[in-house]
Amino acid sequence: MIKYSFILLFTFAAVTLAAQPERGEIRSGNRAYSKGDLDKAEVEYRRALEQNPGSVHAIYNLGNVLHKKKNSAEAEKLVMVLKDSLANDFMAPKVFHNLGNYALDQKKYSEAVDFYKSSLRLNPDDDETRSNLAYAQKMLKNEQDKQDQNKDNKDNKDDQNKDNKDDQNKDNQQDQDKKDQDQDKKDQQQPPPSITPQAAQQMLQAIQNKEKETQEKVNKEKEKVLQGRQKEKNW
Repeated sequence: MIKYSFILLFTFAAVTLAAQPERGEIRSGNRAYSKGDLDKAEVEYRRALEQNPGSVHAIYNLGNVLHKKKNSAEAEKLVMVLKDSLANDFMAPKVFHNLGNYALDQKKYSEAVDFYKSSLRLNPDDDETRSNLAYAQKMLKNEQDKQDQNKDNKDNKDDQNKDNKDDQNKDNQQDQDKKDQDQDKKDQQQPPPSITPQAAQQMLQAIQNKEKETQEKVNKEKEKVLQGRQKEKNW
């Protein structure tokens, strides 16, 4: 609210003119501007520019009208052509002042500060420009502080996300280690499979039978060897 009420206090005095071919249209535009008829004033100033595209007065006053009609971007673009051409002309500080107003209205605070400073260098006694400069500097600082805060918040959020991710990975690893340890304990504590007496007897009988078969084979082999030796002796 402070910003807009401040802008409404900006003054845009229509510039008087010397003898020029477009003077009739400019005077008509000035009368309409004074009565608050911005549409008619815009038409007259544009007609003046048709007759003399380089008319400083028509450009300056049309810029005021466009700003009043909430078209500060077009006003700034239009009046910007006067910035360098006027040099040390008596209108130069007014042009820079208005350019500052147009930039401020678009929240281009850095540009507004530069324009107001240029105006004050040419007219150091302009209290209104000095007041506008202070306001633009304040808004610029607020904007920069907000950008810095947003950057800090983003950095803090990124750091927090990284910490959370690291903690999550650590927790996951700890959970996996615990699962592995629990499984090892379970494997170690698991009792051997139980065997019924009947099954044990069957296993023992099978082993004995196997040993008996093996012994019988060995005895047969020994008997064959002895028989072979006996035959050799009989010869």
